[in-house]
Amino acid sequence: MSRQPAADLHARLAGARQPVHTVYGGAHLFRADTARRLGERAQAVLAEHAPDGASLAAALAAAPAAAPAAAPASTPGRPPEAAGEAELAERVYARVVEKLRVEPVEDFRIDFEDGYGPRPDEEEDGHARSAAREVARGHAEGTLPPFVGLRIKPLTAELGPRSLRTLELFVTTLVEETGGELPAGFVVTLPKVNQPSEVEILVDALEGLEERMGLAGRSSAGPVLPLELMVETPSSVFTADGSVALPALVAAAGGRCRGAHLGTYDYTASLGITAAEQRMDHPVCDFAKHVMQVALAETGVWLSDGATNVLPVGPRDTVHAAWRLHARHVRHSLVGGFYQGWDLHPAQLPSRFATVYRFFLEAAAAAGERLRGFVEQAARATLSGDVFDDAATGQGLLNFFLRATACGALDAEEARRLSGLTPGELAGRSFPAILAARRSGAPGAP
Repeated sequence: MSRQPAADLHARLAGARQPVHTVYGGAHLFRADTARRLGERAQAVLAEHAPDGASLAAALAAAPAAAPAAAPASTPGRPPEAAGEAELAERVYARVVEKLRVEPVEDFRIDFEDGYGPRPDEEEDGHARSAAREVARGHAEGTLPPFVGLRIKPLTAELGPRSLRTLELFVTTLVEETGGELPAGFVVTLPKVNQPSEVEILVDALEGLEERMGLAGRSSAGPVLPLELMVETPSSVFTADGSVALPALVAAAGGRCRGAHLGTYDYTASLGITAAEQRMDHPVCDFAKHVMQVALAETGVWLSDGATNVLPVGPRDTVHAAWRLHARHVRHSLVGGFYQGWDLHPAQLPSRFATVYRFFLEAAAAAGERLRGFVEQAARATLSGDVFDDAATGQGLLNFFLRATACGALDAEEARRLSGLTPGELAGRSFPAILAARRSGAPGAP
């Protein structure tokens, strides 16, 4: 299988933070302060339905897979494991509350597709311009999430002209309003991709916009207008002759492809799965994600899982049941190596962040012990407790701490203390480089 050569965009992304989620919302509803308002609504739901760590952990049916780091001594009448779980639950809760206050949305996609629907051309023209003006205002006021973009309609014969018009109106209005700037992390999402020619059409449109708006050559780190692909059809996984389709789709992007997202419900529907069984952890979705991982490994393309469509809306029992389902889906994604997914409603933000934080906090102490021992043994095979580690493990352990820090599960000092690595070693993101520096006694190695 041929690989798309790593482009400048992917070299930049290799050192960048991947968001843990993408929140989708209809373009007609987007405002400059949408992320803040979603955070406020999420905080209200959390306070109403889970006012403390114990109630949130119970609502999510959370149970630790490993003893948390630095568990406090047990109190009289309470076993040590109960004390440790209580402390972990409060740590998770405090971080969720802070996250919802400071950065409730990491990535937002202004949707002109399923979340927007078919509308008269004049109406969509107006929303393309108004949404772009709101992005420009958010950019000026500092209220945008770290990543933001728009999802256009599919580039089919029927919808392609409408889709490209929306793209052009949005980007030209945005650039005019900002005086020639684009928000950091901006991206264009292409849904329901079937063949490379659709990706090529989008690339041509993006190149033309960059040229006309004076954006071409603005960045030496990669294209100013990157794109991401949605895997929602069987033909975006395998071609008619049985070949894996994804490498050709990414290659058609010419180095612009930032990510590939699984569209759970379109994909399962296309395979004849009944509506009652369409869910993120269905075996057909796991199969598609495994293909995505193998096909796009080492390309620098970020992978994202789909969404849970059962929303936490209504009385407490209903909210808790939806939170438990969402938490199960998010954890299933994390265990499978998909560290990003979709969220559709502000009430899903507490369960998203709580599950992500618990996933990393549960394992942080054990991962740190293994990483410290492995580094001290200079990457020779080691036995940490009953876990055998060999040379392939080092980068994986380092990546654990990089992701845990990037998402806010651990702060920089906790990552340093648990991993035994210096801030410079963590920032370097390379396990072989850490070993080489320590063997040579380079500055910064402890």
